[in-house]
Amino acid sequence: MGERIQDPNKHFTCTFADCKATFSKLWKLEVHYCRHTGLKPFACGDCEKTFCTRYQLTRHQLSHSGEKPYLCSVSGCSAAFSTPGSLRNHIAQVHDNKVRHYVCNYQGCAKEFHKKKQLKTHLCEHTNELSFKCDHEKCNNKFASPKALKRHRKLHEGYPCGEENCNFKGNTWSEYLKHRRTAHRVNLPCNQCKKVFHKVCFLQMHKKFVHSGERRMFKCTREGCQKSYTRRFNLENHVLDFHEGKRDFTCHFTGCDKAFAMEESLKRHFVVHMPQKTKPQKPKVKPKRKKTSKAKTSDAAKLSEHLQKVSLTKTPLP
Repeated sequence: MGERIQDPNKHFTCTFADCKATFSKLWKLEVHYCRHTGLKPFACGDCEKTFCTRYQLTRHQLSHSGEKPYLCSVSGCSAAFSTPGSLRNHIAQVHDNKVRHYVCNYQGCAKEFHKKKQLKTHLCEHTNELSFKCDHEKCNNKFASPKALKRHRKLHEGYPCGEENCNFKGNTWSEYLKHRRTAHRVNLPCNQCKKVFHKVCFLQMHKKFVHSGERRMFKCTREGCQKSYTRRFNLENHVLDFHEGKRDFTCHFTGCDKAFAMEESLKRHFVVHMPQKTKPQKPKVKPKRKKTSKAKTSDAAKLSEHLQKVSLTKTPLP
């Protein structure tokens, strides 16, 4: 056999034994290392999910913020998504009708699936064959998919911390994440205020949008429209109301015929009819006054009256 010819454009080579994968970019090699180690160094601060790259983490964080920067470019469609993949799926399924279905051909079953691996897992329900067996000593568990087997193997392998001079090894992924957040949490203070962040990206966003005075703007993409907003909600409301004339959310109160493009706008409108529900008023707590017992007061008055009578009737000694 001849020697393997390496692509000159791919000069980042995997250093793991029996693996000769090469990549043209360093970040691709770092993602590849995650397959060997099972570790994903970029953890989300709002949930327990972790990722191989910072880009994947940043894209995931949009699901917490509610932002959907990827707008559908098809005329008349105002759909927006948090990831480019979701946008591509939307265009393929809704506008191009490119929906692929994998149909189960087992007798009497015609279930459809969007992914081939979902169909393979489903077939195990008919055949009762679990093809993927755990090879760990004294473990006879079997699974319907390699993903389920891989997840199970982590119970035997554990999750080592990976930090220098740290011997922690979690039995579950949740234990590993909890250890990383508590034992190796990094504090990144802002040099312009007292706020502290635990992720570099959060600190950078804080400096950009708080201290620099720069405001993120969402511009309307409709031709000839120059409107821009500081919140995506306002942009979506503008597109539905002004450009498409959609007002599907109508006020149900008698005598009110107002309608809105967004459900949230309708909820805010309810305050007009129910002003008492704007904000719950906290009961005012009056300072407690020291109360004098009536029994003690009456006893003191009786004693004083008795002493006066005694002093008046008392005769001097001879």
